[in-house]
Amino acid sequence: QVHLVESGGGSVQPGGSLRLSCAASGDTASCDCMGWFREAPGKEQEPVAVITNGGLISYYADSVKGRFTISQDIAQNTVYLQMNSLKPEDTAMYYCAASVQPLFCFKVIDYWRDFRYSGQGTQVTVSS
Repeated sequence: QVHLVESGGGSVQPGGSLRLSCAASGDTASCDCMGWFREAPGKEQEPVAVITNGGLISYYADSVKGRFTISQDIAQNTVYLQMNSLKPEDTAMYYCAASVQPLFCFKVIDYWRDFRYSGQGTQVTVSS
C-alpha cells in the first residue's frame, strides 16, 4: 500500500504561483511513476503531469506546458508541481496519483484513470 498526501493548495490571483507537494509513504518502491491530475467544477478529470521514478517527465497536459513543472525528491519520497502564470481555468482540486504499472506511466492519456493510488486532493483557486 502507498499513502499519498497533498499540500500546498490555496487561493492566488491570476499570474501568481503555487507549489504543490505530494508526500508518499508505504511501499513507495513499488511505484513506477507519480503525477498529478485535476478536477474542475463541471469538467472532466484530466491528467496534468507525470514523472517516472527515474526522473523522466513522461507527460504534461498541453494546457500547462511552459507554466507548470513537475519534479521529485526521491530521498523525501515527494513529488512537486510548481505552477506559474496561473490562470482562472487552472482552478480545480488537484490530486496526486501513483502507478505500479510502467506502461501506464508512458501512456498517460490512455491509462491515468488506472493509476492505483491517489490522495485526498488539495484545492487550487485562481481568481481576482
